[in-house]
Amino acid sequence: MGDLTLIRHNAHRVDVDGHAMLMHVPTTSLFELDAASRDVYDLFRRHAQVDSDIMRSELGGRHGPEALAECVESFLALDLLRDAATPEIPRPIARVEEIPLSTIILNVNTGCNLACTYCYKEDLAVPAKGEKMAFETARASFELLMRQARDRDRVNVVFFGGEPLSNMPLIREVVAYAGPRAAREGKVVDFSLTTNATLLTEEMVDWFDAHHFALTVSMDGPKALHDVNRRTVGGKGTYDVVATKVRMLLSRYRSRPVGARVTLTRGVTDVIAIHDHLKYGLGFAEVGFGPATSGPVSVFNLDGPALAQVFEDMKALGRRYTEAACRGENIGFSNMHQLLTDIAQGTKKAVPCGAGLGMLAVDKAGDLHLCHRFVGSDQPTYGNVAEGIDVPKLAAFIEGAQDRSAYGCRTCRIRSICAGGCYHEAYARQGDPFAPVYHYCDLMRDWVDFGIEAYVRIMQANPDFFRSHLEPRKSRT
Repeated sequence: MGDLTLIRHNAHRVDVDGHAMLMHVPTTSLFELDAASRDVYDLFRRHAQVDSDIMRSELGGRHGPEALAECVESFLALDLLRDAATPEIPRPIARVEEIPLSTIILNVNTGCNLACTYCYKEDLAVPAKGEKMAFETARASFELLMRQARDRDRVNVVFFGGEPLSNMPLIREVVAYAGPRAAREGKVVDFSLTTNATLLTEEMVDWFDAHHFALTVSMDGPKALHDVNRRTVGGKGTYDVVATKVRMLLSRYRSRPVGARVTLTRGVTDVIAIHDHLKYGLGFAEVGFGPATSGPVSVFNLDGPALAQVFEDMKALGRRYTEAACRGENIGFSNMHQLLTDIAQGTKKAVPCGAGLGMLAVDKAGDLHLCHRFVGSDQPTYGNVAEGIDVPKLAAFIEGAQDRSAYGCRTCRIRSICAGGCYHEAYARQGDPFAPVYHYCDLMRDWVDFGIEAYVRIMQANPDFFRSHLEPRKSRT
């Protein structure tokens, strides 16, 4: 054996209740180290370079040569060890030659009947000035999706706004067109919608139920917290009407679980109280949290200490989630669902999300955006539903997004989960969609370590939880 060195940024060890877990960073795969591999790993942590003499001298008295050789070979295969003379290998850039869409997001109306203080939408208008998408644009969007998804069995249409329920006639037209059109191509089309719930009626709920919509309600918790930011255009709090509509919705809706999406802002950060109210008080199937750190009105954004406290509170709720999972119960905490799914499945991201690859958003004029968050912004568009996708321009963006070497992401231990973070948040906060969300970095690394600990504990106590709760959720989403 020649001189070998440990590729430290490809391995991360987390000890959990006596289990020495090693995360293979490039693939987010988890391995439990046995006695020999634990000692070999620690040996390479202590020495910049290791040869056969050092290994025999320090470990030969504890492990046989075959066990040590087998461990070294497995570490070499995983690219955890390399010949010390081998230069650093640059991360390969996957060339983008086509855009295999699975999802199209239709921004059906710029108008919204609420004036939430933290809203990021740059094209938002009051209801009277809202600009609605025409059916011809929506139909062309779906035809674009059909062309780009020719090798997929399922496609998804997402209705967004503004408040999408303010353009229900268009939503009905799209569903009536898209279902049969997809069936002729041998595909199934799923429909998704996020709403503030204020315009919901019983008839709408029954229609959504009949068409198996995936529904999410934007709601920020009990009345005292929800009404801080989620107000009407006239400044009136909306909790009472939203809670009434949600109870009606949940009493009638049967086709799919309904989730709540919470935006955490300065003064609205009581994660556990919000979760318990929405999950147990109102009855949502699950609750997900998104901290606001780059909204247009900075007074509502979470600063460093507040963001750190939010993550501590999310870990407290995560511990409750883990204890319940060990008993076979699911408390419906979306952020933990996603974290454990990433760990259980070995997420390997080159880019942060499907924006620009599996998903594009369409504005009222038919122009194509990376995602719904960029609609109305000053960022570039990537073609139009009438002329098609500007593939060279979009490919250049996606290929550029894979190279974060200038920012430090190359050696980050959660790079295959985070991949630099949300394009829009980076753009809104730093003016550059490629800039990592540095204010999250340490907190996210700690959050992933917390997820590894939770994963190991659940696997030890109740491994069936992943099959019975996480896999069905993934198939629904």
